[in-house]
Amino acid sequence: MLAELETFVNYLAVERGLSGHTLVAYRNDLSALTNFLSDEGKSRSDWNTVTESDIRAYLDDLDERGYAPSTKSRKIASAKSFFKFMKEERIIENNPLSEVRQPKAGQSLPKALGIDDIDQLLEASANATSPEEARDQAMVELMYAAGLRVSELVGLNIRDVDLDSGTVRTIGKGSKERVIPIYDTAVESIAEYISYSRPAHSTSETEDALFLNRRGGRLTRQAYWLRLNKLATKAGISSKITPHMLRHSFATHLLHGGASLRHVQELLGHSSIATTQIYTHLTNEHVRSEYAKAHPRA
Repeated sequence: MLAELETFVNYLAVERGLSGHTLVAYRNDLSALTNFLSDEGKSRSDWNTVTESDIRAYLDDLDERGYAPSTKSRKIASAKSFFKFMKEERIIENNPLSEVRQPKAGQSLPKALGIDDIDQLLEASANATSPEEARDQAMVELMYAAGLRVSELVGLNIRDVDLDSGTVRTIGKGSKERVIPIYDTAVESIAEYISYSRPAHSTSETEDALFLNRRGGRLTRQAYWLRLNKLATKAGISSKITPHMLRHSFATHLLHGGASLRHVQELLGHSSIATTQIYTHLTNEHVRSEYAKAHPRA
């Protein structure tokens, strides 16, 4: 059970870009849940065997220990995120927390890079002098062009990119397939990488992964996160950058440019438009800012 917990914490670090303190809080919350399930005569050894009754017993135990409502709410939120992740990754078949409610906390807005920062990042990546840098350029261009999750990006195979039609095919959460158009510069970067740089890393004709590491295997999420931060430093971007920020930037910039919310939902692969609607808060801020600049009485 601890292996799944560590996989989840790694996902939070790499794909969500959470801080060290937040990761410690998640690990502590979920370790407490794991310990509870191991004690009390339950002896759960597989997350698939955990039931809603087990979860409610755990919540009762938190009450008996006198935890503050805010702490209990955080622990519920940690557990909900963990079980949702395991369900989406097909580690478990049923989510025992699907009917467990918690007090709603304010939803934080996703962080997006400005267009100037994106331009700096892409310009810095364009000055590639090695196969690794050419790969990084193709990955950054593709991630911003298609709004991919980092897991989708590193999971791509060569056949998933159609250079003739300018599209990329990916399997997202819930095993849902989507085909996303990509702009010409991204197509050119990928084509050059496949033709000239990828062969320098390829050690096997049977390796289908699009993006390879130096040993010829599929590049990992963690490795890409490190390469992206190195590239951001090269571009002179001082703020911390995570792969997910490129996805947020993709969505925010599309909405700024006039794309419909429904269209952006389809491109991002969100099952519910409510998930996409959080980006309207960012675009509303943009509208208010432009209004303040332009209106003579503002």
